[in-house]
Amino acid sequence: MDEPPLPLIRLGDTGEVAAALPHLLGFRPTESVVLVGLRGPGGSRVGLTVRADLPRPADAAALARTLAARLVTDDPAAVLLAVVSEAPDRPWTPLLHGPVGPGPDADLPHRDLVHELVLALDAVDVPVREALLVRAGRWWDYDCPYPCCEPGAGTPLPGGASPLAAAAVAGGAVLAADRDALAARIAPPAGGAGAAAMADVCLWAGREHAARLRTAGRSVLAGECDAAVAGAVAACRPGPDTAGTRLPDTQVARVLWALTLTEVRDRALATALGEDAAAAEVLWTECTRRAPVPLDGVPATLLAISAWLRGDGATANVALDRALAADPGAVLPRLLADGLAACLPPAQLRALISDSLGSTR
Repeated sequence: MDEPPLPLIRLGDTGEVAAALPHLLGFRPTESVVLVGLRGPGGSRVGLTVRADLPRPADAAALARTLAARLVTDDPAAVLLAVVSEAPDRPWTPLLHGPVGPGPDADLPHRDLVHELVLALDAVDVPVREALLVRAGRWWDYDCPYPCCEPGAGTPLPGGASPLAAAAVAGGAVLAADRDALAARIAPPAGGAGAAAMADVCLWAGREHAARLRTAGRSVLAGECDAAVAGAVAACRPGPDTAGTRLPDTQVARVLWALTLTEVRDRALATALGEDAAAAEVLWTECTRRAPVPLDGVPATLLAISAWLRGDGATANVALDRALAADPGAVLPRLLADGLAACLPPAQLRALISDSLGSTR
């Protein structure tokens, strides 16, 4: 499941929210169920949003309870429920608000899942404001009795840039074609001379790192590693001097080995809370993408934290997948994955990081 950005934008037209789902998630969902929490006075603001793949019918009730438990952590006033699916219409089976007499010949798909979600959300006192189907560039309201929401009709999704989409982009979200495309942004290069050269440079940098540890000691080396990380972050700051430049393999390799020192990693984590947060995220992305296993684990963890702090749970999830693939026994990414699964809000994560960094000073 993915927890996406949290733009503070007032809820507008239902079709606008349906069209903005890809921007809220960071990728275009397919065969998914999405719950958009509504907060503020009267539930007028978009809050926490959670997504999951459409389940098998036998698993619908269990998934509904899980999603409801996730969403309620943000204390929403209400929820907008969206099913994104290209499934065709099906024979009429009234589960939510079916007519007393004979109904139409066809019904919208996945109404049984919608029914389970309504029940699960009602059990945690979260009302469903609207339940939508988004399909083939149109949207339907599962509860709408009018011809515009009949199975063969639907309302076209609005075009143009909506305030919701603009807010998500302004918050740093970059739209991917799907979740696989999101993961591909930090995937290692598939073989080739570039990957081999990077591996060779990392071996050389590792020998240099080990020799310096023996001759200068850990304290001196940690200071040098802090400087290496700071220099690389500075090189990733946006501006005319850095536009279009690529960090040299040697610089990336030294950062990767620097992050193997826990104290350096923890101080690097602090950059996510300061003015260089965007530059640091660029660095962690580059290091994750280019690092050989297992050196990719720490930068992937730092990338997950940076993305999560700006509300991009989808990127945080794929980065944590990468970190745990590098080292399945690593404690920090496992704890972060648990927190993300429990929908810990970015503000609470920021507070936890600030407290932990303060206690080590």
